[in-house]
Amino acid sequence: MPSGDQATGAAASKLIDQRILDLGDWRGETLARMRALILEADPEMTEEWKWMGTPVWSHGGIVCTGESYKKAVKLTFMKGASVPDPKGLFNSSLEGNTRRAIDIAEGEKVDARAFKALVKAAVALNGPAKAARKK
Repeated sequence: MPSGDQATGAAASKLIDQRILDLGDWRGETLARMRALILEADPEMTEEWKWMGTPVWSHGGIVCTGESYKKAVKLTFMKGASVPDPKGLFNSSLEGNTRRAIDIAEGEKVDARAFKALVKAAVALNGPAKAARKK
């Protein structure tokens, strides 16, 4: 897989599909589950592939990235410090002024309703999509 390439839309979606298959373990399953929740929360989300092979979800700007590590799948919300998190899902990158992340370890479940609320709030922080602004 061309990990350095950047892609958007259908091409990025195929690269993300391949990443999930290549992981082939709980990390692939976790990334697939979280991706499905992101797309359920905002069906107009754009999938992108950036930064040497990182899945990115955007709507009016980057909402979050999905990285996979040996012991965790990390979902980093670019404006996470400004996103309300009443269920306390953010558990990583808490020291910064901008980003927040959710690290998901093997066997760990994330509250789907609370996660989708985070995604919707992050999209709202990005404001109206650029195409909508031009009208």
